[in-house]
Amino acid sequence: MKVTDAEIVISAVSKKQYPSDRLPEIALAGRSNVGKSSFINKLINRKNLARTSSKPGKTQTLNFYKINQSFYFVDVPGYGYAKVSKKEREKWGHMMEEYFETRETLKAVVLITDIRHEPTGDDQQMYDFLKYYELPVIVIGTKLDKIPKGKRINHLNRTRQVLEMEPEDVVIPFSAETGEGKDAAWSNLRQYL
Repeated sequence: MKVTDAEIVISAVSKKQYPSDRLPEIALAGRSNVGKSSFINKLINRKNLARTSSKPGKTQTLNFYKINQSFYFVDVPGYGYAKVSKKEREKWGHMMEEYFETRETLKAVVLITDIRHEPTGDDQQMYDFLKYYELPVIVIGTKLDKIPKGKRINHLNRTRQVLEMEPEDVVIPFSAETGEGKDAAWSNLRQYL
């Protein structure tokens, strides 16, 4: 997909702030520091529309990015980061639940994992949570460039097994460094837009 127009529209903390233009939305979920911002930036060919940070836990709102005036990427707060207070984590939890449970324009969720490592308990919990709400999930395994070519299939299979993925959901190996997996990501996203 050729992206000619991309802008952040709002950083929302509650339902009343969500955009009201009824465009389809694709949410991006994943652990803090797993590379959600790098994934967005690579897909849309921008250096830093989505802010990358060396400090995990930076995204504390639902960030709505309007793409080509036709759909949104919604970056949700990263999970599994210990340096955030329990109270703060609960607040994010409620905010995310409200979004995932009630948003009619949400078409699919991209769950971003680090392909170098086995998905964490938090990743498993997020996958199960999304399936509970019957949301289509596309798993993106980032940092592909750090895995030798001969070992990639094992890493992908491990991700499928650990998450106990349903057959209709896909895992796409991806590298924000090299752009590998970008076309596959777009072709999977396109069916929901």
